[in-house]
Amino acid sequence: MTPFYPCQDPQVFINYRGEELRYRFVSHLVAAFERDEINFFIDKNELRGTDLRNLFARIHESRIALVIFSNRYAESSWCMNELAKIKELADKEKLHVVPIFYKLKVGDVRGQTGKFGTKFWNLARASTGDQIKTWKEALECISDKMGLSLKDQSSEADFVKEIVTEVRRVVAAMGLEEGRDHNVNHSGNKKRGWEFQF
Repeated sequence: MTPFYPCQDPQVFINYRGEELRYRFVSHLVAAFERDEINFFIDKNELRGTDLRNLFARIHESRIALVIFSNRYAESSWCMNELAKIKELADKEKLHVVPIFYKLKVGDVRGQTGKFGTKFWNLARASTGDQIKTWKEALECISDKMGLSLKDQSSEADFVKEIVTEVRRVVAAMGLEEGRDHNVNHSGNKKRGWEFQF
């Protein structure tokens, strides 16, 4: 099968801690997206030598963001900065966000506790007060959205299928919303589009 490579206008941005998940869970997720021809962007597809700030442009180009929280996620300032940008766009209703909780509790992300919290507060010691505030707000906001959770003894294969199904559902809802937004009634007013909320 010919791999499906993301086009220049990616639809799904995958935000994750590379050192922890790149060659395991995320590789299986990417393979599933390619099989299902889901349009996505992942950092490995960015040209080497490209300014890392280009990843922020990729977030802007996306319509959906998958934020994969894992135990080591919060040790990366880059993950946290991406998350802050994702929150900023979500607040403006320019991005639908689906949080994925990979073998950790939602409450640990929201409250920065447990192993996740330990990593976060270690990073915070080397960061500014403004950064910490922005990151905390992003963690609390994104983790408060309806998402998907993988427990320790669960099947990753089944979980990947669940994520693909959810992304397909969101894409379909967004297409429906856009289609209705383009309809105009006889008085010249835009008809109300169907809204998809998390």
